[in-house]
Amino acid sequence: MNRLGLGLSVGGFLLLGSASLLYLFSTLGETSLYNAWGYPLYADFESATGLGPGAPVEIAGVRVGRVDAVQLTGNRAKVKLTVQHGIEIQEDAIASIQTKGLLGGPYLQISLGGSERIIPPGGMMRETEPLIDLPGLMAAYVANQKNN
Repeated sequence: MNRLGLGLSVGGFLLLGSASLLYLFSTLGETSLYNAWGYPLYADFESATGLGPGAPVEIAGVRVGRVDAVQLTGNRAKVKLTVQHGIEIQEDAIASIQTKGLLGGPYLQISLGGSERIIPPGGMMRETEPLIDLPGLMAAYVANQKNN
């Protein structure tokens, strides 16, 4: 193989490796390339237990976006999510934190509303429901049984 062919092979390998790293960092990291195909929305939760960046956003069981960030604002959790362009979220839609089965990871489920008013990009979802606190419910049940 001559030097030119070797140089092209090495250059192609480096280009492919760089593209692969960019993809991994954008998919696994907090850097988001989703903005090219989606728009941001926000939702405030009393508790966002278990929800983190990269968690899926689903409507009717179909992935339509992802959670970009979760941060504390006052005494509430502010969640930033990206939703695909073309998906319209009504102002009365409900965002709830769910889990996939008993051992599955958390995700954000959006239940669409019936309003004709659409939340604009960068807007806030008004209706939210935190993840059900099963350990808390179990503790309350046990305490109630002991009192009876």
